[in-house]
Amino acid sequence: MNKLLLTLLALLTAGGASAQHHQHGHHHGSDSTAGSANAYMHQSSTEQLVQRFEGPERDAYQQPEKVLDLLGSIEGKTIMDIGAGSGYFSVKLAARGAHVIAADVSEELQAYLRERIAKDRLQDIELRLIPYDSPALKDAEVDLVFLANTYHHIEDRAAYFRQVRQGTKPGGELVIVDFFKADLPVGPPVDHKVALDTVITELKEAGYTSFQVDVDRLPYQYIVRAR
Repeated sequence: MNKLLLTLLALLTAGGASAQHHQHGHHHGSDSTAGSANAYMHQSSTEQLVQRFEGPERDAYQQPEKVLDLLGSIEGKTIMDIGAGSGYFSVKLAARGAHVIAADVSEELQAYLRERIAKDRLQDIELRLIPYDSPALKDAEVDLVFLANTYHHIEDRAAYFRQVRQGTKPGGELVIVDFFKADLPVGPPVDHKVALDTVITELKEAGYTSFQVDVDRLPYQYIVRAR
């Protein structure tokens, strides 16, 4: 499936999702999507999740270097990686000179990442176990908040990202990488994905006013940069 068709599919599906979103109300739609996505992920063991997060199949579609290049220079910046999981992006962000707060709701994945940090003697990565309903950020604590394939797991997203915004320094930004809401060979089922226009709507509710959207860099995912 070529890029143009994927983008058209995503936009068409986004329109339908947006109509349903407004019809049923923001909080209900957000919570039910997140709940089903979390239940879907929890069908897998921690070992299976790590294999999925770190396998060559992910490298092929995630193309992490393209994502990191989009961020520009991050040396010396403090970045919270929400939904850090096995540390897939946390490790790469730290390798480019950032101080990374690898945040996740899973004690098991945090334990795995702690062992990985010790084994590989990784620097500038701190762990933070967070609740489902909060990023657990101090006011203006970080320069950038980063989420890859995690947005659709969060409930009551407008409220959640108001907290994210409060925890980000003035001039800092939020970066979201997630799957087009379309039938794709990778990612969760379509009904677990969040359409691009829904993301923008929810972030506006959270207080974000400036957006840069990239739908061409990755084959199956959009990237949203918000301030």
